[in-house]
Amino acid sequence: MNSIQAANYLVHFNTDCYTNLQEHLANSNYSKIFILVDEHTHAHCLSYFMSNLQTETSIEVIEILAGEIHKNIETCTGVWNVLSELNADRKSLLINVGGGVVTDLGGFVASTFKRGISYINVPTSLLSMVDASVGGKTGVDLGTLKNQIGVINIPEMVLIDTSFLNTLPANEMRSGLAEMLKHGLIYDEAYWKKMIDLSNFTIEDLDELIYDSVKIKNTVVTEDPKENGLRKILNFGHTLGHAIESYLLTHDTKEALLHGEAIAVGMVLATYISNKQENFPTDKLTEIKCVILDMYGRVEFEDSDYESIIDLMKYDKKNSHGNINFVLLSDIGKPVLDKIVPNATIIEAFNFYNS
Repeated sequence: MNSIQAANYLVHFNTDCYTNLQEHLANSNYSKIFILVDEHTHAHCLSYFMSNLQTETSIEVIEILAGEIHKNIETCTGVWNVLSELNADRKSLLINVGGGVVTDLGGFVASTFKRGISYINVPTSLLSMVDASVGGKTGVDLGTLKNQIGVINIPEMVLIDTSFLNTLPANEMRSGLAEMLKHGLIYDEAYWKKMIDLSNFTIEDLDELIYDSVKIKNTVVTEDPKENGLRKILNFGHTLGHAIESYLLTHDTKEALLHGEAIAVGMVLATYISNKQENFPTDKLTEIKCVILDMYGRVEFEDSDYESIIDLMKYDKKNSHGNINFVLLSDIGKPVLDKIVPNATIIEAFNFYNS
């Protein structure tokens, strides 16, 4: 696979990852290399990554606790302190080996430590390969509110080695597939059709779909790196999806969802709203609902949940001037930005999802 040119950095794939990494390290005068992992990637990914890392530069490994609940400033403070204790300086390199929590948090730590050190992302989950590691978004959650603190700052490079996917449980794979489905819905109907026909799925097919998904996201973020316009389309399904994810995290009696699982629900809701407000075709709405429910099952929502979920949407990062701004679709591949949706329509969408 050819490397993909992003904004001032490259995304490398599989065997090319390590060739390009070695060349970069040889041509860069890093004082120290720090590798950030969580407890899962430490156990399942680090030794393989280290076996492909050849350098005379001193290496230190920093481990954080796994899971979205640890994607916060407290974890950042711990990593900043360890970097200081291990004498990291502005010529140090941080390599983030992990899923979206590690790449988001690690990128933010690097972007703010001593006003910025270099970092490289090595995504190990499907979700982080096609979403979190591409585009330079870094950050952490504020309590249960998703990605409220962060900066946009590009890495030196991104290394996507799909062999790491062999370590993932099935629910993590499904979580990543949601973002790939989203890329089809917002950008390319032909890609959507490929994604929903997985009956004879092979590893080679997955590599190709991941590559195409990264290309789609890269095209969008390269045109709009600061999310002033086009890049907002990547938030399709996220306005309600993030609110649902945050809501379920705060209720011990309800089962929490992985990011992609919550976004899958959000996409069904957003497509229903698109049908009502933007005349999105009804037959395609039915298809999208069937595909997502077949892949993810149905999450149980009660009428009493709706108000709290809707209330959480006021924290969405796309909001401005007191308005909650939705990304909707007029058709597959035809997004519509900054749409205001009445609460009554949102409740109708939940009822449609539940039906």
